[in-house]
Amino acid sequence: MSQSIGKSIYRKEALEKVTGKAKYTDDYPAAGTLHVKLAVSPYAHARIIAIDTSKAGEVPGVRAILLGQPFPLTGEEIKDRPPLAFERVRYHGEPVAAVVADTPHQAKRAAELIAVTYEPLPVINSPREALQPDAVLIHENLETYEKIEHVYPEAKTNIADRTKIRKGNMEQGWTESDVTLEASFSLSPSDHIAMETRCVTAEIRPDGFVVFSSSTQSPYMIMELMSRYFQLEKGKIIVNTPFVGGGYGGKVAVQLELIAYLATLAVGGRPVKLLNTREEDMITSPVHIGLDADIKLGATQEGKLKVAQITYLFDTGAYSDKGVTISRAAAITCTGPYQLENIWCDSLCVYTNHPYATAYRGFSHAELLFVFERAMDMLAKKLNIDPLELRRINAFLPGATTPTQIRLNESTVGNLPQCIDRLKQLMNWKEGQVTQVNGRKIRVKGVSCIWKTSTIDTEASSGVVLTFNVDGSVNILSGIVEIGTGTKTILAQLLAEKLKMDIKKIHVKMEVDTQTTPKHWKTVASRGTLMAGRALLKAADDAVVQLKDTASRVLMCSPDDLEVANDMIYVRDEPDTFIHVKDVCHGYKYPSGHSIGGQVIGRGNYILRHLTHIDHETGAGRPGPEYTVGAQGVEVEFDTKEFTYKVLKAFAVIDIGKVLNKKAAEGQVMGAMSMGLNFGSSETFVVSDDGIILNPRLRTYVPFRYGDHPEYLVHFLETPHIDGPFGARGVGEHGLIGMPAALANSLSIASGVELTMLPLTPESIWKETGGG
Repeated sequence: MSQSIGKSIYRKEALEKVTGKAKYTDDYPAAGTLHVKLAVSPYAHARIIAIDTSKAGEVPGVRAILLGQPFPLTGEEIKDRPPLAFERVRYHGEPVAAVVADTPHQAKRAAELIAVTYEPLPVINSPREALQPDAVLIHENLETYEKIEHVYPEAKTNIADRTKIRKGNMEQGWTESDVTLEASFSLSPSDHIAMETRCVTAEIRPDGFVVFSSSTQSPYMIMELMSRYFQLEKGKIIVNTPFVGGGYGGKVAVQLELIAYLATLAVGGRPVKLLNTREEDMITSPVHIGLDADIKLGATQEGKLKVAQITYLFDTGAYSDKGVTISRAAAITCTGPYQLENIWCDSLCVYTNHPYATAYRGFSHAELLFVFERAMDMLAKKLNIDPLELRRINAFLPGATTPTQIRLNESTVGNLPQCIDRLKQLMNWKEGQVTQVNGRKIRVKGVSCIWKTSTIDTEASSGVVLTFNVDGSVNILSGIVEIGTGTKTILAQLLAEKLKMDIKKIHVKMEVDTQTTPKHWKTVASRGTLMAGRALLKAADDAVVQLKDTASRVLMCSPDDLEVANDMIYVRDEPDTFIHVKDVCHGYKYPSGHSIGGQVIGRGNYILRHLTHIDHETGAGRPGPEYTVGAQGVEVEFDTKEFTYKVLKAFAVIDIGKVLNKKAAEGQVMGAMSMGLNFGSSETFVVSDDGIILNPRLRTYVPFRYGDHPEYLVHFLETPHIDGPFGARGVGEHGLIGMPAALANSLSIASGVELTMLPLTPESIWKETGGG
């Protein structure tokens, strides 16, 4: 019987959070802390002619005013962004200056008094515009920027990178196709709107250590990049991360930390704090990427896909940041979870004058699946085939090869046909997709299929340390950031199962301190359970060896004869011969006074194996370890007169490998489904012709309110991922990625037009039907 796995264990930090005692970055007071406020650009694209700080400098309490400099340029893959704009602003809301003052009010007042003279420049508002022959260049000297390997900016264009997938024989694919389908799609940038806005404190201590406290998903990347950009000694950079109030990828980016470091440097190392307002968090800090796309599919009359030609144009905004890796991830899984032998895909990372993009939950997959799954429904209609049947005919199976030409097996891809079959049952598919409610309202069902791999750095690793207390309880130290996913509780469950002990005796350090906590690459990509889980199991094995070694000398037997369980170390076939863990985990003292052993400290590390870069010309390579598949659906009630609708039910069937914590997994998936429906139905930036974001506040940027949520129905399949801890796959993102497509497919049927743009507001549907 399982000790912990599969149980709905309360999260370790639950009490702190529900009682309001949990502390986030802004909650920690620091005596003598100065405050930083930003002056930002009112233009989307303009030259900076002059900056007058004289009036700002007269405000009482102002300690320093920072302006943009030519160096350092920053960026993980392409160094194209100054921390503060220099000579030119490239998006509305870009930081132009930073004021350091005694109080937030003084800093804000001074920032408002900074007078900047601008010369407006032409604005690019979409990737398609950016690729026009006469388009203004957002980065005129793109070819001079420092970059890493395997990124390919194209000089004298607005293309930061191009990823190519070339598989099979396109000519043969078109020849074998009886039917073709062509369509174009688009969606605008939007925001993550995490409950906690971004916040960072920084100081330079007298001993030379640079200390940050940051609301971040990537504390170790902050350490890496600060060293790289400012030539700081890595060992003298410390990053602390307390609880994070939601991230969804938005807190992967390293932005405010750069400005905070420059601010503390300007005031002699005194501690400074930079806290975003909601408006700044939505447009000054990086956002969710946009997309324009073209797709052409070929299939037989029976519905077998033969060929796909796809162009993804990702709107990275003014700077490349994570846009390069997002566009690359989309190319790698460009066709959705379907078997296709002939594929041509170009996925471009394109500069525009929008706020620059960073990771967003799903990392391009909600976007590419919106395109491909909408095209699948349109193809099903053209072929007169049931849309779920079309997906089942083409479902990716073990033994097939991915767009990057990697052959997957049952462990690495799971069981998509079974997900489709289970979705049919949950949705009562046999009753039909459309049901008449009354003279003006109908109920309509829409579906999509999903898959995702995690295209993270090939050297990404995770470490875990276990320390035993004198009472036999255990502390878990991991660099995973607790961003609301409950991953650290999962680690406790894994350890409880491994050591067959009460989970109440396992304590998890929630805060991360890069000086004392083992490194975890980043808390992203649904990789926490796999990577930290595997590291934890190795640490547990290490601890068990130590426990058995000491116990064997007390019990006078070989360590190989011993087992560890139920707070005891016992002889496996003589369980009455044992010693308690608490009596040896800090060493053992004989009656004579002689002592042996010492505190048990288990250590483990995990690094993903056999990952490679992809070939620049063909896309061939192994960029991710395994794929998670699933099938999703929605049922909407649509008013055919007013074009309004309500999502009644949302469905998700996901092959999770192994359910580790049922309630936590359901909560993760439901929360992600909600985000996907928001993204699909209403969330977007409204951008003027001159690139100004018109709705950078929650009054006008409209996510679901109370009462808007549908009934969520979630079901899991369990095809074990052999490499995962106890067979589990990550599931943090997967509930989101099929929802926009499923919603668009249902509303396309309901409205009678093929909807190709997100979000799907009543106004946009009305316009597509010929209104306005």
